[in-house]
Amino acid sequence: MNQPAHILLVDDEPGSRNGLSLLLQREGYRVAALDSGEAALELLNKEQVDVMITDLFLPGVSGIELLKWVKERSLPCSVILITGHASAETAVEAMKEGAFDYITKPINFEKLKVLVAKAVEKGQLVAENLYLRAQLRGKYKFDNIIGNSPAIQPVFTRIEKILHTDSTILVLGESGTGKELVARAIHFNGNRKDKPFVAINCGAIPAELLESELFGHVRGSFTGAVADKIGKFELANQGTIFLDEIGTMPMHLQMKLLRVLQESELERVGGTKRVKLNVRVISATNADLEQLVDQGRFREDLFYRLNVIPIQLPPLRDRIEDIPLLAKFFLRKVCETMKRPIMSLTPRALRALEAYQWPGNVREMENVIERAVALADGEVIDCADLPEKIGGHQEQEPPVSSINLPENGLDLPATLAVFEQTLITQALDRSAGVKARAATLLGINRTTLVEKMKRYDMK
Repeated sequence: MNQPAHILLVDDEPGSRNGLSLLLQREGYRVAALDSGEAALELLNKEQVDVMITDLFLPGVSGIELLKWVKERSLPCSVILITGHASAETAVEAMKEGAFDYITKPINFEKLKVLVAKAVEKGQLVAENLYLRAQLRGKYKFDNIIGNSPAIQPVFTRIEKILHTDSTILVLGESGTGKELVARAIHFNGNRKDKPFVAINCGAIPAELLESELFGHVRGSFTGAVADKIGKFELANQGTIFLDEIGTMPMHLQMKLLRVLQESELERVGGTKRVKLNVRVISATNADLEQLVDQGRFREDLFYRLNVIPIQLPPLRDRIEDIPLLAKFFLRKVCETMKRPIMSLTPRALRALEAYQWPGNVREMENVIERAVALADGEVIDCADLPEKIGGHQEQEPPVSSINLPENGLDLPATLAVFEQTLITQALDRSAGVKARAATLLGINRTTLVEKMKRYDMK
């Protein structure tokens, strides 16, 4: 959408064709000027065209035939017809066949310029919506947000409650925890599922371009603005906009965003026309917005406007019980994508995954599984197929005790109980009290660990 629109001009009169081509190029468009319908069909078969401007009466393949050819193939191309025979009949016929508009000779270039700009803008909207709706909605169903751990269950509960509302949502969590996946799941399972879902990463776009990306601009509003452009908010109209890394937004844009949210309308950069909006806003951040507010780096009023319904995503290190489910899910997904037989993980590899801290969270796990599938020689993934930092620590033999049996013997059950309590305490200390991770360190299930702690009255 940042490239100049591609215009196909078809006119058998050299003077008219060359003049219009030059004028359109000066407006910043990429123009292909041809003298026949046959040549136009050849180009349309090879290249994508945003707008076709064609004389209605051409020798051979006529303008109407070109229009019908485009519409029969559902090409994302708006057609403007030129006629020197202004009559109600030809205009009505052209509009019935799906022409964007028509213009009569002698051509008023100012009028044509306006028509082309509108046609380009319409094409941008159509192309974006086609792309968005082509996304597989099944990919964002709830059952693809994997997990049954106590840490993830409150997330499912909250999502269920807000699906069919239009409330503004703030998704919080570390990088890689699946914030955009949650936003897409809410959209594609809610009332707006048949409308656009538009995502924008506020931290990935330079500050000087972000305003135009969000709100659009009019031609000539700044250097390089060679044509009108619609922003992400307009693209998302009637649907959902997802503002990722909202904490990175510059202060001057925070004020404009707040005004858009309050008034449900916007003005494009350099424009005066107000555009009405009906958009659900879901934002996300891995930053502490309240801390940013205290530091004067984020507007307090915008924070409260965005934080109507917060959803806190837990890091993967707090969801140890979900690691086997996630690993198997990603393993199947990657194998299907790579067209390989479904592979499996050895118990040793699975324990290595459970013992790892996952600083990159779920996204890192997906990347690790993809790497393992790509590099594994067989159909079973072992520790050697995992990155060194995960699979490099081979299982150790049980520690050899230096205790010698006393001459008079000992109370074995009591001694083993003390030894077990000591190891449980060390595991809990090493895992900062996270029982699932402590259980992994001890090579037992979490439920078994909890039972042992109850038996020894440990907290």
